[in-house]
Amino acid sequence: MLAAAPIDGLGLDFTGPAEANLEDLAAVGGLPGRRLVAGVVDGRNIWVNDLERSLSTLATLLGLAGRVDVAASCSLLHVPYDAELETDLDPGVRRWLAFARQKTAEIVTLTRGITRGPHLIADLVEDSKAALRARAESALTRAPAVRKRTAAITEADARRSRPYAERAAAQRARLKPPLLPTTTIGSFPQTADLRAARADLRAGRLDQAAYDERVAAEIRAVIAFQEEAGLDVLVHGEPERDDMVQYFAERLDGYLATRHGWVQSYGTRHVRPPILAGDVSRPEPMTLRWTTYAQSLTGRPVKGMLTGPVTMLAWSFVRDDQPLAETARQVALALRDEVADLEAAGIAVIQVDEPALRETLPLRAAARPAYLAWATEAFRLATSGVRDDTQIHTHMCYAEFGEILGAIEDLDADVISLEAARSHMQVAHELAGAGYPREVGPGVYDIHSPRVPDVDELTALLREGLAAIPIERLWANPDCGLKTRAWDEVRRSLTNLTIAARRVREEPSS
Repeated sequence: MLAAAPIDGLGLDFTGPAEANLEDLAAVGGLPGRRLVAGVVDGRNIWVNDLERSLSTLATLLGLAGRVDVAASCSLLHVPYDAELETDLDPGVRRWLAFARQKTAEIVTLTRGITRGPHLIADLVEDSKAALRARAESALTRAPAVRKRTAAITEADARRSRPYAERAAAQRARLKPPLLPTTTIGSFPQTADLRAARADLRAGRLDQAAYDERVAAEIRAVIAFQEEAGLDVLVHGEPERDDMVQYFAERLDGYLATRHGWVQSYGTRHVRPPILAGDVSRPEPMTLRWTTYAQSLTGRPVKGMLTGPVTMLAWSFVRDDQPLAETARQVALALRDEVADLEAAGIAVIQVDEPALRETLPLRAAARPAYLAWATEAFRLATSGVRDDTQIHTHMCYAEFGEILGAIEDLDADVISLEAARSHMQVAHELAGAGYPREVGPGVYDIHSPRVPDVDELTALLREGLAAIPIERLWANPDCGLKTRAWDEVRRSLTNLTIAARRVREEPSS
């Protein structure tokens, strides 16, 4: 359609999976007499360009269009500004990186190469080849022990030992939950005081012991409030975490952290994605200290909180020198070790969040089955080493779940929480229609708004949930984490939620 349209030119992405655009363009006879804006510099990742390969692609494209302009594959707002600012990184590693300024220089270099001759950029091509070679041969990118472990994975490693029905009985016997148990998704408000303490620690104005006491005090307050409000399964509130991906990336081998690598997330919110540069492993426990501390403060179960392997990939700049499935398995095994440590320490409920599972679904329909196969395998690999009576939760954010209901089933989580308040429980009905057999927590409190829902509103949403999911498999929880909300809103909203849950439990129809 585009080739036949009355247009003067067309811009296309020719990087990563979008390299298929080259074959598609050739199949329709190209754009003779028209202009092609060729996105051969990846605008969504941060690795130095393979200039030799890009020149080859451009040479092919010159035969398919009247004019070829070199470009990035998309806007450069998806990458940080300048890799040269990352002076904390080893200079050898910094050679592997290309942020917006370096990508702009690559575009200029490739333009010189195709317009004035490759010989004029021969030295720069050799530099890029040397950087790629150094990256491929680095001990960071190739850890034999990690590769040996992933190669030994069997199908049984990614499956729970018992079916859900048997696990559910064992979990009820251990946890003794009420009907319609209440919980939250994980984070509690990240106050200005907490953020200031973290900044003071980085700047050296606060020592580690004083910072740890500040975190401990926040956990004590969070646990005390949840007990007072009447929640059934508690969380520690994550006061020590600045970001749900970066926190884990900084504690895993194979990841790099930047100081100035900010990119826009949405609106005025910016994030600093870590760089997944090499083979991934976990040198020591990442969450055990604060989770077990929180559990020591209460007789109610406290959830261990982890970020899942797909989300760890999706919200990082990921290595492009091996299949994503292989990288996901490495991250999954590191998380599996953390899950095992939490369980051994007596944590009975462990949540592994995958908010990015749906958003990372490939645009090309043909690529979706393979993606969902490795994505769900990675989740199961991270979570399947536990006993039957350890309850595995997961959480997903707003999305059209209809296309991936089969994948949600294949995760084999005991409990899944989903955002549902805005859609008035649509996802609960979709899961019920698909015959989903496990426990579900469709969110009844929209945390993206400062509005505090009253008890009647929350009760009505829970009743709507009961129209789809039996009360034995239904949970009451907010839509998402409470990190961005104010404490006053959280106190009133969660108190109303627990009152609504008790009201519904006591209704005769329940």
